[in-house]
Amino acid sequence: MGLFLGIDGGGSKTSCWIGDESSVLGRGIAAGSNVVRGGAEQARDALGISIRHACAAAKVAPSQIQATCAGVAGGARPETGGVIRQILAELVAGEIEVVGDMVIALQAAFGRGPGVVVIAGTGSIAYGRSLTGETARAGGWGFSISDEGSGHWIGRSAIASALRALDEGHPAALLAGVLKSWNLMSLEELIVRANASPPPDFAGLLPAVLSAADAGDPIAGSVLTQAGAELATLAKIVIRRLFPQVEAVPVAMSGGVFGNCALVRQVFYNSLRSEYPQVPVTASVVDPAAGALELARESGRRSS
Repeated sequence: MGLFLGIDGGGSKTSCWIGDESSVLGRGIAAGSNVVRGGAEQARDALGISIRHACAAAKVAPSQIQATCAGVAGGARPETGGVIRQILAELVAGEIEVVGDMVIALQAAFGRGPGVVVIAGTGSIAYGRSLTGETARAGGWGFSISDEGSGHWIGRSAIASALRALDEGHPAALLAGVLKSWNLMSLEELIVRANASPPPDFAGLLPAVLSAADAGDPIAGSVLTQAGAELATLAKIVIRRLFPQVEAVPVAMSGGVFGNCALVRQVFYNSLRSEYPQVPVTASVVDPAAGALELARESGRRSS
């Protein structure tokens, strides 16, 4: 029986799925394994923990794995993909393939078929494949200059908007949630943390923003509404590039922002359908680890 490993190495979470040809046998979860953000050592620790947990759940050893596919941000770049490949070679046996995180998300959503998937996790990107196999992307150029609608973008935008409201004489309840989330005591500490280098974990503020929005905070609600619109814009860019003559392009959502925020999902859907009323949007949020596992299976079949 062949054993295969699919890995979704995100900025906030690493998810591993172990399966045979048809079933998922075990899953493991650890902290983020983004090499650019956290470095190689953090990635090694997270990958090792998640793989061990998945193997324990499946009651198999890493040496039994026939093929592995890991999807990570920047995985298509040699400097990032090479580091991840080297780490995995120390942890598991068999063939190892490292691809971009958008590749495994697209696979999870549509297999080898056409469509557009929008990922909104710690970062964000839209990625699509046409009827002829051509691919295109929008966004995903990094936290400092892109990643609109992502968890990082939401956290940073929430602080900026709350501080603007404070300047205008309207203190935002959202700031209290941010202080609590970062274990800070004062506005002065918040300013120091928010402007630190390297940047703090803005994406970790997403639960605080969601909680404030649920409590009726208008600033939090506005930030989440804008996030949904920004993510829809990314999808529209890819649709225009790949499907200029096609009205019913399948679209899927992936990532923790979509998974945890109904408001973002609804705004995304409404904005997308306002321009492309025939577009079918998959209601459930796809799990990229499923796509990574399927690509590992394909790799195993090719090598056998």
